Amino acid sequence: MGHSAAIWDSKLAIERVKDWNGIDQIVLRNPQGASARVSLQGGHVISWQNDQGQELLFSSTKVNVKAPKAMRGGIPICFPQFGNCGSLEQHGFARNKIWVVDEDPPPLPTNDSNGKSFVDLLLKPSEEDLKSWPHSFELRLRVCLGMDGNLSLISRVRNMNGKPFSFSFAYHSYLSVSDISEVRVEGLETMDYFDNLCERERFTEQGDAITFESEFERVYLSSPNCIAVLDHERKRTYVLRKEGLPDVVVWNPWEKKSKAMADLGDEEYKQMVCVDGAVIEKPITLKAGEEWMGRLEILVIPSTFCSDFSNFN
Repeated sequence: MGHSAAIWDSKLAIERVKDWNGIDQIVLRNPQGASARVSLQGGHVISWQNDQGQELLFSSTKVNVKAPKAMRGGIPICFPQFGNCGSLEQHGFARNKIWVVDEDPPPLPTNDSNGKSFVDLLLKPSEEDLKSWPHSFELRLRVCLGMDGNLSLISRVRNMNGKPFSFSFAYHSYLSVSDISEVRVEGLETMDYFDNLCERERFTEQGDAITFESEFERVYLSSPNCIAVLDHERKRTYVLRKEGLPDVVVWNPWEKKSKAMADLGDEEYKQMVCVDGAVIEKPITLKAGEEWMGRLEILVIPSTFCSDFSNFN
């Protein structure tokens, strides 16, 4: 199926395998048995499993296996735009391009690699990309699997141009849940948001937590750096910690839209919620040679320990 690529630590293994289209995937493992799988198509984290082998990310069973279209699920990288505006494809082109393993990445802070199994990926624009988005850039992604099973993604965008450019960005994170009706999202209380179901009108969140009873698509603005997603039935909480990503997208398509989506099962909306660390309201502008970094870490804890997730800030 594949071949070993490298081992950065005697206990932390990384393996390189191929998918059904012959596209390389990187599998990270830790000694406790947790794993993460990253496709070089899109720099896309397509699987994240805990040490019991339970899948923590949602992926549709109706996956389009034909490249280069991104699969529905996991954590796609949305760059240089989020949403559908202008001449670019929805959520930008990065998630549909073939990335390469970066064999000589610039250094990151030691806490972003020490004791972790990780891989560095790199995307540069093709001639075709430069026709639709005429800006020279380097987009680097480090995917880390910690000793505790935590998943972290660190992205850096550098302007290789002579002129400034602006971009939006999101980690479009599909979290696996037991039943969307039993899910609560905490940490966004009193935040302003754009409601994409109301022509992006701006509102202020009134609830003490976000719950789901119908289609939901909001962009929460200038949000806290720690968000919790509580799955009552599984007694499991996802804690998302972010840096350089001021906004949070919360999305569930619900029943009607799911039936209209070719790559999502009619009932699969019940098993997923997207909670994305993002830069949307105020795009990043980089001058020549400047670099931006955004970081997302996701950890999973028993809900009984999550009465005050501020401890995880």
